[in-house]
Amino acid sequence: MGTLFLVATAIGHLDDVTLRALEVLREAHLLFAEDTRRTRILLDHHDIAAKPVSLHAHNEAARCARALEELEAGGRVALVSDAGTPLLSDPGERLVAAVIEAGHRVEAVPGPSAVLAALAVSGLSVQPFTFLGFLPRKKGARRKLLDDFVARRETLVLFESPRRIGRTLAELADWLGSERPACVARELTKLHEEVVRGTLAELADRFVEGARGEVTLVVAGASADSSAVLDDDVLDEQIRSRLAAGLGAREIAAALAPEINRPRREVYSRVVAIRKEGGQ
Repeated sequence: MGTLFLVATAIGHLDDVTLRALEVLREAHLLFAEDTRRTRILLDHHDIAAKPVSLHAHNEAARCARALEELEAGGRVALVSDAGTPLLSDPGERLVAAVIEAGHRVEAVPGPSAVLAALAVSGLSVQPFTFLGFLPRKKGARRKLLDDFVARRETLVLFESPRRIGRTLAELADWLGSERPACVARELTKLHEEVVRGTLAELADRFVEGARGEVTLVVAGASADSSAVLDDDVLDEQIRSRLAAGLGAREIAAALAPEINRPRREVYSRVVAIRKEGGQ
């Protein structure tokens, strides 16, 4: 039976690749790459003559058949992503599942990972952590996901487009709390690497016009002193006090939700209900 190798490659600096990874790439009978042009740069840098074949979200199903044919003949198939460890927000899950189902071996060739590199330099707690990949593009789905992490204690790691990083930081500040510590790691291991640490509000201001290059974002979990959730009576008192001060429902929800470790939409709904009860 053949073997599928999941090969981690450089996330920036082309020399950040293991000796074993180079050996596997040289000996592969079939090499799949998300973007063959980017992979060609790495291969040429290390004098590897392999000719990568594209595997992306639109052709992965078809590529599975070719991979299985090679593996049935006892071949060695390798998969690389554009950078870092395959399958992390990259195609390949369908291929791995098909290879396992067919009874072939799947072997990891570990190496660089933007997730772990950013986490290590962030200055935030490295364990436990949750990797969210790219947030959902639809606003409702994105905020529903963030609701689940308002009170969670683990550090969050996510990817974001350099064009959207400012908006995402502002939304995270609004949803998780403006004072939540975070770190933007940009162009890791490259010439213009930048690691910026601060609160979500500070980083939102820093990157309001976006950024350049590849971005990994690390966000601290809920702090220990905010882990206690207010009971409903105390919450209602705080809401009524703020309503009496003339604050709107959205303002109250934005201020209270991070403080009391409850989803913002839950607090907002409660504010609306209390305002109706009082005829406001």
